[in-house]
Amino acid sequence: MGGLRFALVGAGVIGEVHARLIAATGSLTAVVDNDLERARRLTSAFGGTPLTSLTEAFDLVDAVSVCLPSGAHADAAVLALQAGKHVVIEKPIDITLAAADRIIAAERASGRTAAVISQRRFQPEAVAAHRLVTGGGLGRITSGIAESTFWRPQSYYDAKPWRGTWVMDGGGALMNQGIHAVDLLLWLMGEPVEVLARAACLAHDRIEVEDTVAAVVTFGSGALGTITATTAAHPGHPVRVAVHGDRSSVVIGEGDSLDVAHLAQYTDFLEAVQDGRPPLVTTADARRALAVVLAVYESARTGTPVALNGDH
Repeated sequence: MGGLRFALVGAGVIGEVHARLIAATGSLTAVVDNDLERARRLTSAFGGTPLTSLTEAFDLVDAVSVCLPSGAHADAAVLALQAGKHVVIEKPIDITLAAADRIIAAERASGRTAAVISQRRFQPEAVAAHRLVTGGGLGRITSGIAESTFWRPQSYYDAKPWRGTWVMDGGGALMNQGIHAVDLLLWLMGEPVEVLARAACLAHDRIEVEDTVAAVVTFGSGALGTITATTAAHPGHPVRVAVHGDRSSVVIGEGDSLDVAHLAQYTDFLEAVQDGRPPLVTTADARRALAVVLAVYESARTGTPVALNGDH
């Protein structure tokens, strides 16, 4: 498997994670950040040229990894796809369905490969669970649970002005922490058709978004799923996803393989580019997870169930 030359956009904490993964699977050729010194810190550790403009990197690279604040994902991803580059996008795909659709349209027009990070699908436990579910090992699926019960101190939100805002963060505990478990639940249980939810901010100040949310999802099969996401559960607990059927059940815990899973997703992306196949986590998958998150927020605002229209 040949490596790709990557430009990394966004040299923050998650950018450093991606830089490490790129260095292990491809070549980090450029790091783009509006803070040149921050870009230099990553290039000094992982290689590449520090830049402040993504367009300057296009002549140097084959692929772009987008690690910007969530509300800026589409602008960078579309620019890269239009330049003929393959794209990896950190979750969520963006914070609106319109932005997600822009990415999907650019992907189709370019003929390039785009993937959205959801590394929990690559955990051995999740892979085994998916195989069991799709093989009928649980019988008829009846219910599922997705729990993301984390703790984030007030300093987490205060450290970055865009965190905890609707305009750039797009939401709180569910959009940022819980969307991984949402993606797993959908991967295992199928098409969601309706959401009923409640949300609140209970343990943080100076943020616009929720730190606690609970929702019930009805699936096309009739099965029911529950979603809990919070950043107000001290000291924080492992992610848990469970699926139950009339013959058996399966539970996925945190495990100790997330770093390996993250690397496996990058490897899958490179193989998808090489083989001309879709990656395991597509932009359509990411749009579906985003649609559920946004439906949860709408239901929490209105106090009424929200139907999902299935156009994802």
